[in-house]
Amino acid sequence: MFIRILSSVILLPLLFYILINGGVPLYLGVFIVSIIALKEFYSAFRLKEINPINILGYITSTVFFLFFVFRIDINYVYSMITVLFFCSSILLIWKKYTIIDMGVTFLGIIYIPYFLSHIVFIKEFIGHNFIWVVFIIAWMTDTFAYFSGYFFGKHKLIPQVSPKKTIEGSIGGIVGSILSCIVFAYIVDVSILHITIIGFLGSILAQLGDLFASSIKRFIKIKDYGKLIPGHGGILDRFDSILFTAPFVYYYVLIFMK
Repeated sequence: MFIRILSSVILLPLLFYILINGGVPLYLGVFIVSIIALKEFYSAFRLKEINPINILGYITSTVFFLFFVFRIDINYVYSMITVLFFCSSILLIWKKYTIIDMGVTFLGIIYIPYFLSHIVFIKEFIGHNFIWVVFIIAWMTDTFAYFSGYFFGKHKLIPQVSPKKTIEGSIGGIVGSILSCIVFAYIVDVSILHITIIGFLGSILAQLGDLFASSIKRFIKIKDYGKLIPGHGGILDRFDSILFTAPFVYYYVLIFMK
């Protein structure tokens, strides 16, 4: 626990600096996290003798990075992803990779660099404040779920995926997310109704993201995706909830609050 807290104390100031400043530090941060998380994701599947096409994932992450930095037309991004799909199809036809390899490759691309890029979308097209909502939902859900489960947890949520998670913990996480979002709404003066809905649905998706990552780890039979962050595991272990929360916050605000 001490190592876990120490790692958080060291990394949180860096995260706050990136989120507050935005711009190139944010683009670069999202890019680096995408590359490392993709490597962890693809390396994990290799333990099951599945061979994702790493280079395609790395190129896609780079394309997103260049798109943000140089304001490239989004159509060029779409065309590049289409070309990458064609390239992977050729490799499949030549039997260099299997359909499962190809499927995991593009699952990783959607799951990590595409979902994570919504943090930048929020900053650029929605507003700086809502980036904090993404992290508040993920962190408060995790924190309140842990303590609610610790003190009140009796009924297992989905034991075959995550044995320690309880229904009581899940409910506590949702309540904690909603209350934290409401406090934030008062501070920055945004709609209480909308922020309550975001806090509620966002918490459910944050927990779904955690369970999704856990189900993959169960399939591969690993505890963590990596050991990069002492006490926490890999980068992907720390961003699994955020990967599901960021797209939700972006599209909800874009559709219902703009």
